[in-house]
Amino acid sequence: MKILLTTLNSKFIHTNLAIRYIKECSKDIRDIELKEYTINNQMDFILKEIYRGGYDAVFFSVYIWNVEDILRLCRNLKSVKPDMIIGLGGPEVSYDSEKLMKKYPFIDYIMYGEGEITFRELCMMFRNEKDIKDIKGIVYRDGENIHVNDERPLIENLDIIPSPYDNMNPEEYKNRIVYYESSRGCPFNCQYCLSSAIKGLRYFSIERIKKDLKNLIEAEVAQIKFIDRTFNAKKKTAMEIMSFLMENDNGFTTYHFEVTAHLIDDEMLEFLKNCKPGLFQFEIGVQSTDPFVLEACGRKDNFERLSNVVKQIESYKNIHQHLDLIAGLPYENYRGFEKSFNDVYRLGIEQLQLGFLKMIKGTGIRKTADMHDFRYKNYPPYEVLSNRYISYDEILKLKDIEEMVERYYNSGNFSLSIKYLVEKFYMDSPFRFYEEFSEFYNSRGYFSVSQGRNENYRILLEFYEEKIGMNVELFRDMLKFDYVSTGKTSNVPSFMVRNYPDDFKNRCHIFLQEDENVKKYIPKYEGIPAKNIIKNVRFEPFRYDVKNYNLNEEPLENECVYMFDYNISKIFEKSHSFKVEI
Repeated sequence: MKILLTTLNSKFIHTNLAIRYIKECSKDIRDIELKEYTINNQMDFILKEIYRGGYDAVFFSVYIWNVEDILRLCRNLKSVKPDMIIGLGGPEVSYDSEKLMKKYPFIDYIMYGEGEITFRELCMMFRNEKDIKDIKGIVYRDGENIHVNDERPLIENLDIIPSPYDNMNPEEYKNRIVYYESSRGCPFNCQYCLSSAIKGLRYFSIERIKKDLKNLIEAEVAQIKFIDRTFNAKKKTAMEIMSFLMENDNGFTTYHFEVTAHLIDDEMLEFLKNCKPGLFQFEIGVQSTDPFVLEACGRKDNFERLSNVVKQIESYKNIHQHLDLIAGLPYENYRGFEKSFNDVYRLGIEQLQLGFLKMIKGTGIRKTADMHDFRYKNYPPYEVLSNRYISYDEILKLKDIEEMVERYYNSGNFSLSIKYLVEKFYMDSPFRFYEEFSEFYNSRGYFSVSQGRNENYRILLEFYEEKIGMNVELFRDMLKFDYVSTGKTSNVPSFMVRNYPDDFKNRCHIFLQEDENVKKYIPKYEGIPAKNIIKNVRFEPFRYDVKNYNLNEEPLENECVYMFDYNISKIFEKSHSFKVEI
């Protein structure tokens, strides 16, 4: 019997952990193949691949981003090969398995809950070594009847799951993103999160974790994303893992963690101070800064402590921080979300993610949706449309604001100009800037047309001229500084100041030919000919010294030249800039 384990990842660079665990648990009793596709592959291509593979059974790992495509594939596979056994597993099919089996007659099995042992026993059943009635965690079809077997107990000793990273093929993982778990479960009970449906927190042994990570580091994966819901739930374990990663840094692989900031104490802060810049990324779920809203969601947090921790880590300039908010939570209206937004925005972190509540199957908030008059999409990802506290019109406004935040804040392409705009004119409520800017976008029809790089800058200038209207030339220089700082360009757009002296290019070369200049500003280029250095730097004249401009002072023209160096690590900045005399 030939079996395929597969899934549709959201991107090619991603890897699926679930099917690897399942394969390792059963490879001693069954010949099993593993293949990964993406939601961007043509469905006809995947259908052809699986059909021509000659498989007797195919099992899919199912999530909110791939469930609809997988169901279409399964329907067609059953049409062209009626004898093929089709099974599903994963979070998107674990909480309404019987309903799905009744709705989709082409599904033969659904594994619900943790699937490693369930699939192994199913393989044994295929060899007549196990009775289907004795397999826990399985839903199966018997003629017209659907049978739901008892729930499978959680695996207490996670180390019994064989590692997929022993005897691995490094080429399979090189330059890819690997999802990794050091634990299962979560100590918290957030009702919008699927982890709230599983009680308890279980860890792999530290020896197992280190062995896995060492193998992945040697394979030079691009990034390891820890999928632990609260990576720092146990401080000692978290610090031991991070210490190991710091000691075994290969200069290439980076690490992403979901952490709870208020659990980071002074000892861990002192430890993090010594981390190499760019090695770690922290995703911190704030969701809301209203204690009443958080309590209604079953979430515990301490925003004052979180703020102190985030600011302290920010001061180290070595860890990229990504903070999340969720719109549509119970009891939080539009203006309440504005306050949460402002609270987080003022922390000055690298990225602020505006998410929208997803009424995920199996979560407490979905089970109590009627209590708050929730309306949500009846298809994945089940995103909220409205509730008793926020209207669909307001959700749509937040969607537009989310787009502005992504484009103009999270991109890092407008650092100086957005900082000036918000701190000078919108400090009472940064949210109001993005609100007004998104309304401006709508009024001009810009959301309906794809915008290129230059257009994004031009539109921001247009907004500034119309809505602010003061010191326009200063702001134009700020936009140019942002534009030039984001990457080497052969020219700047015509709507930016372009006052180049006739001999400007020659003066730039002369500057780089002077050893003292190179030694003072860009010593890494010492001994390199100017014609080679110029490939990595750019000189740009400005009417105002915008980088050193004081918000509290009247702007005065102060013509100057900045040199931008693009040959840097680009962890927190896209270039280094220096004011120079040429």
